[in-house]
Amino acid sequence: MSTKQNKYNFFQRFGRAFKLNFTKLLRSPGGARKVAMGFAIGFGLEMLVISTASLIYILFVPIVRLAKGSIPASIIGNIIGKLSFLPVLLLPFARQLGKTIFPMKVRIGDHTHFSLQNLLHGDFHSLVGLLHGGVHALIGMTIFGIVLGSISYFIVHYLYEKERSNRLKRRRLKHEIRIGRIEKNLI
Repeated sequence: MSTKQNKYNFFQRFGRAFKLNFTKLLRSPGGARKVAMGFAIGFGLEMLVISTASLIYILFVPIVRLAKGSIPASIIGNIIGKLSFLPVLLLPFARQLGKTIFPMKVRIGDHTHFSLQNLLHGDFHSLVGLLHGGVHALIGMTIFGIVLGSISYFIVHYLYEKERSNRLKRRRLKHEIRIGRIEKNLI
């Protein structure tokens, strides 16, 4: 006997993962401010991952702790930021924004093209050149991260409070139905 497994296409899996993480977010303990702050920081820092070559993860937990945010909510915000592909989509705009804010041409040392083979042989000049050449993208993505993190704070705070009030209404209704059954049985 063969068992048939449900196979979902890419978009269905993407939607299910997004919904699962959002449900986890709304059920996170800690209150609306703490959860919203954690989500906003995680979502905002996701914008900096590409332009910092993932070095921002070193500061991830300390930043969340200093802001008194929820670490699980910040991880969920980071995952939702990854699932939305916003960092990849905003990178060209961030580079243009960075060039308008910091119009100087950044050049440190002799400019060499990035080569993985040189990097594996211990020559880090190309990596330093790549990181310094991305300073415009870093500036732009920092601004996008701050703006999107701030917006997501208010959205998550509102949704968390709304979900909490809906949960309380469902509990009250369930309690009233239970009390009604008990009174009906006693009569």
